[in-house]
Amino acid sequence: MNRLNLITLGVNDMQESLAFYRDGLGFEVVVYGEENNPSVIFFNNAGTKISLFPIDQLSKDINEENPPAKANVFSGITLAYNGKSKQEVDEVFAKAEKAGAIIVKHPEPVFWGGYSGYFRDPNGFYWEVAYGENWQFDENDMLIITK
Repeated sequence: MNRLNLITLGVNDMQESLAFYRDGLGFEVVVYGEENNPSVIFFNNAGTKISLFPIDQLSKDINEENPPAKANVFSGITLAYNGKSKQEVDEVFAKAEKAGAIIVKHPEPVFWGGYSGYFRDPNGFYWEVAYGENWQFDENDMLIITK
């Protein structure tokens, strides 16, 4: 087992999340159910896929009799978008802010030598948008991890 196919984000408001990710950030998505009341939303992005699912239903899917509680605290998980330039990082931040993201840390030079910042989506998920001068990408625009 050496791959991760899907990351599901439990969200409070499917329509708000659809508007943020599709209309605001420009993600290509596949909507299951009605447009105004989606049951699940899949991102049609390169690499690992993301999906949005109502958090109450996700909790019940994990354990119907004793679902995990929702928490409004930092879970220790961040999502990341790796840009190919500082300009791209700034453009993604501008788009996220216009879509309603809360800017947590504006992009700036960081300790590891790159350029990075964080925003929070309408459901509290943290996204890092970063650029590294020596980063390389494969034919699917996925970051190549090397030593």
